[in-house]
Amino acid sequence: MKSRIQMLTLVAAAAVALPLVAFAQESTPANPATPPAAAAKPAAPAHHSSTHSSTTSAPKVNLNSATKEELAKLPGFTDEIADKIIAARPFKSRSELVDKKIVTKEEYEKVHNLVSAKSSTPSSTSTKSEPKKS
Repeated sequence: MKSRIQMLTLVAAAAVALPLVAFAQESTPANPATPPAAAAKPAAPAHHSSTHSSTTSAPKVNLNSATKEELAKLPGFTDEIADKIIAARPFKSRSELVDKKIVTKEEYEKVHNLVSAKSSTPSSTSTKSEPKKS
């Protein structure tokens, strides 16, 4: 009998607590200082958060086919750097920006997730067929 009373008390307490929690969530301000989703997640390192969001929101800029204007829009890139990139084409990999001394390692770290070095012309995969011998 005592365990039944305890069980009923527990159920009654839960029945009262659930609507209070729901009400508290609805009555939070429209722009809280810390959004609930951000509060639930552990804080990510700063260098990953900015690069991750930028890579998912915009397509990568191809170093081999981008215009001067597209290259100059990259963070830290000037018209001068864009001109150097265009003059140094073609790129086999994006790390060649540092290898060819167009940008510093620090500048490269800011943009390496925003650029690609895809070939601007499709490679030919056809092979010559040998003439048949009779």
